[in-house]
Amino acid sequence: MAPFVQLHYLLIATDPVHIGTGGYRLGRVDNSIVREPGTRLPKIPGSSLHGAIRAYAARIYENPAAAGQDHSNADPDNCPVCYTFGYIKKPAPGQSPSEAGGFSGVVSIFDAQVLLFPVHSMAGPVWVTTVPLLKAAKCAIGGDVGEPPAGSAHMTLSRTSPLNLGWLMVDVATANLSITAPEGWSKAEWDAVAGRIVVVSTSMFAQIVNSNLEVRTSVSIDPTTGAAASGALFTFEALPRGTFLTMDVAVDDYRTPADRQAAFARAAQGQSKDPAKPLPGKAWQGPTDVMEAGLHALAWLGVGGMGTRGFGRLSQVGDGIKEAYGGVQ
Repeated sequence: MAPFVQLHYLLIATDPVHIGTGGYRLGRVDNSIVREPGTRLPKIPGSSLHGAIRAYAARIYENPAAAGQDHSNADPDNCPVCYTFGYIKKPAPGQSPSEAGGFSGVVSIFDAQVLLFPVHSMAGPVWVTTVPLLKAAKCAIGGDVGEPPAGSAHMTLSRTSPLNLGWLMVDVATANLSITAPEGWSKAEWDAVAGRIVVVSTSMFAQIVNSNLEVRTSVSIDPTTGAAASGALFTFEALPRGTFLTMDVAVDDYRTPADRQAAFARAAQGQSKDPAKPLPGKAWQGPTDVMEAGLHALAWLGVGGMGTRGFGRLSQVGDGIKEAYGGVQ
């Protein structure tokens, strides 16, 4: 058995998603979203995903203290959520933090990167991507095609005339291109867009994405007048609904079998911390099950800002693709 395993997930934004930077960016919107520094492509940070997934898993297990900063009240040695994501015990009087004990988590959740980005065109909505992104996601590309020339695009549409991607017009380099997702991801969501994929050059992709982000305007209401408060208008951007993203999770279960057995004694039987409430869905046999339970909750409760105002939901497409160290498992 491999000492560690990596899982590759495909996600789709079922709402606009806003993961803010906590600051301002001149020229476009007041509240901007997180971007990769080198490419300027939006992403969902692993820290945001990790926090939301852990919090939802703790709620599912009926142990909300397992999501907090101090896990002393969570019975961490016997909690599958603490085992999966790590925990720190509060030092007793006279104890140092190192004496109190704690363990690092056994799962690492990495940034979710844009794979297919929805853009309007005269042919209807299309999903824009690049050859390197498709190859990194292990998608099969039919024919021996590389990056399209500047100002043109490969596409799965049956089209010969130029196509607009938002405000940008591109020529057709290759039509009827075949792009196939890995077997575990080829579900209804992927099949719905597979015939509407446009592959552009890497140099154009960031420009297309940043020009077609969703931008919303909000205002604070003055409770006295019921009208907009003076000077309270602000704008913010978000990844649009329909964006496909890839996310990797590494599982390194370094703990002892005895530690694992103690942590999963109840969850492996389908039981939460509350004896009156069984776990919804399947029993948790290990840390991957805990992480996936929290991941599935993103489809209901979302991640990021303005979740009570129609933002944030992400759904998993298909199954996670499991890759053991040294080869596919």
